[in-house]
Amino acid sequence: MGRPMGAEERRVRRRWATWWCQSSARVCSASPTPSAPPAGSRDPSASLPPAAPRSTACSSSDKLAEEETEEPCHVHYTYGDLGEKCFGTIGRSLTEIFILVSQAGGSVAYLVFIGENLHSIFGQSMSPAGFIFAILLPVQIALSFIRSLSTLSPFSIFADICNVLAMAMVIRKDLQLIDHPFANRNTFNGVWAIPFTFGVAAFCFEGFSMTLALESSMAERRKFRLVLSQAVMGIIVVYACFGVCGYLAYGEATKDIITLNLPNNWSSAAVKVGLCIALAFTFPVMMHPIHEIIETRFRSSGWFQKLSHNVHGAEWLGLHSSRIVMVAILAVVASFIPAFGSYVSFVGSTVCALLSFVLPTIFHLIIVGSSMSLCRRVLDYGFLIFGLVFAGYGLFNTFSSH
Repeated sequence: MGRPMGAEERRVRRRWATWWCQSSARVCSASPTPSAPPAGSRDPSASLPPAAPRSTACSSSDKLAEEETEEPCHVHYTYGDLGEKCFGTIGRSLTEIFILVSQAGGSVAYLVFIGENLHSIFGQSMSPAGFIFAILLPVQIALSFIRSLSTLSPFSIFADICNVLAMAMVIRKDLQLIDHPFANRNTFNGVWAIPFTFGVAAFCFEGFSMTLALESSMAERRKFRLVLSQAVMGIIVVYACFGVCGYLAYGEATKDIITLNLPNNWSSAAVKVGLCIALAFTFPVMMHPIHEIIETRFRSSGWFQKLSHNVHGAEWLGLHSSRIVMVAILAVVASFIPAFGSYVSFVGSTVCALLSFVLPTIFHLIIVGSSMSLCRRVLDYGFLIFGLVFAGYGLFNTFSSH
């Protein structure tokens, strides 16, 4: 019999279980994802079985969940708390930096996608960067003032509806173009194409750092992991169908942003506008962890506390100004992205790989490593080595290509 766990240790294990289960789902999901919506498939080499088994880490997290009682709904933890528990202040800072870069990378991709699609519809009006600054920046600044995820839920639901309808129309158009689906289509483009595919697949789930915030906003938190697993499996199916249909329809002519392959007519314009609206309303949700980390840092700094105490309204002005500045910075970065597909793969194979495989594995080994079997420990080290090699290759490939 092992020693009984205290309340604090159970809470830490619960936080780890939520992150690790989501990260393990990404391992399962990386294999069947030929491309990342809205990006089209540049390489169909990811052809492993879609029904990959669940990681043993998920099973252990389920076991931990059975041992725990429901936490109060007002208790809210972050991944930075988990990093601090394992490595102190350095662990918190490193975890938050990775989350900031990952979320910012996904948010920038949203802006690039929207700008390119609006430019393809209204090409003569202005450049993609012009659409980002003239249309998206004011809208996103306004939406950034919404602080609660619960308040953002109607926008998220509307975005999901737009996404489903637009993606269904894209798949329908793809199927209409498929004449001889396997003619001139390569099922495997070489070993060196695999890292690109895995990078894109990892990027597809770059928003997983939202999991703790979403869990804390649920009315019935016990059901969170079940809902999360169902959502991830559904997204895997949609991503796989979207990528496969796009590649079968356009072959090697598939563009990084697959909607740019669509013909210039009113129905294609409606699809592009629908996806743009969906991503525009999803953008504030992606920005939530960034704002949360930055505002927490502000509130914990002595100079900001002193300023807020001495000047009426300084806290409100400072926190909202930080939101405006962050959105503006990401808009500027988005205007300089040269190649959407390469950018997505780079973010996925570096920061997202570290967040998916390296940090969760290290936290897992520190928190429950002493009670793990040899088999599970070997599995963890396998994830750790894969994540480090994957991230290292992503950096090498990016710098060597330039």
